[in-house]
Amino acid sequence: MRLPLRIPRLEVPPFLASLGPVLAVSLALLAAGTPATSAPVRDAAEAKRVDLETSDGVSLATWYYEPAEDAKPLATVILVHDFEGSHKTVEPLALALREAGCTVAAPDLRGHGASKTRGGRDSGLDSRQLRKSDLELIAAGTGGRLREQSAVRGDLETVHAFLVSRGAAGGSAPAPLAVIGCGAGATLATVWTAADWAWPPLASGPQGQQVKALVLVSPIWAAKGLPLQPALGTEALRREVPVLVLAGTGDRDAIRLFDQLKRQRPRAWFDQRADAEFTKAKEVEKPGDATLFLVQLDTTLAGEKLTAEADAAPRIKTFLELVLDDESR
Repeated sequence: MRLPLRIPRLEVPPFLASLGPVLAVSLALLAAGTPATSAPVRDAAEAKRVDLETSDGVSLATWYYEPAEDAKPLATVILVHDFEGSHKTVEPLALALREAGCTVAAPDLRGHGASKTRGGRDSGLDSRQLRKSDLELIAAGTGGRLREQSAVRGDLETVHAFLVSRGAAGGSAPAPLAVIGCGAGATLATVWTAADWAWPPLASGPQGQQVKALVLVSPIWAAKGLPLQPALGTEALRREVPVLVLAGTGDRDAIRLFDQLKRQRPRAWFDQRADAEFTKAKEVEKPGDATLFLVQLDTTLAGEKLTAEADAAPRIKTFLELVLDDESR
């Protein structure tokens, strides 16, 4: 696995040391975070803006962050901001992920930032005008049997199609897809992940099941009437997609969500509460055995503000390394 083995001042609890050095270090990293790197973070001006069009005519302003050419690819990430946010509010995390080897696409969702409605009108930052039906469309991707010809292509599906086309144009296999959502963006990310896994396979191979990891930062149970519960009942969320729930000490919805997923994955969970010794399912013997993680930081910050915490990005990186590295399974 591509994890640092020298970790200053990192103490591995005795009960983890018995699990072997690789697992002990990996899970301790989730609990303690990785040390801050001294490498300079590249300027945000290097991000590229692209304007994409959804199936209902919304011009979706999206920022695309590419890692250095010599960086080992880690993941392709769709980064979803919270209500009244934009790509700017998640840009610190986007930049940190780019430094870690991730390709990141961060759209301004409809009703936010630089995205525009039909006729080129500025959508502004007034998310109060968005209704449940708007949120359902943001996370929608359906219509017909062929995904690339889908009749309904919402915000996240449009970003995904862009990433697929860009990867095809580059002529190389893209890194595994991860989706990261903050606050209400975590709800949207979850609903879209369930939609991604619902696409039926073709004779030529799968056209869905592209999401290989899901990070939920301060998730909420319902965003303007759009609930998490139906998506949590799908096979993708019950068993298949590795999930990291990242929370602060006041995120009750995050704990509630983790506890439900834990009941669905009783043999594959890892639980780190703030100021507490972390626990795990007894069946977790190597990093790839765990598919559900809770990491609670000792802070009252939530959502996008939480992602700007020094410990947040390293823990997300470690999670992605754990679940996307085939050698760990």
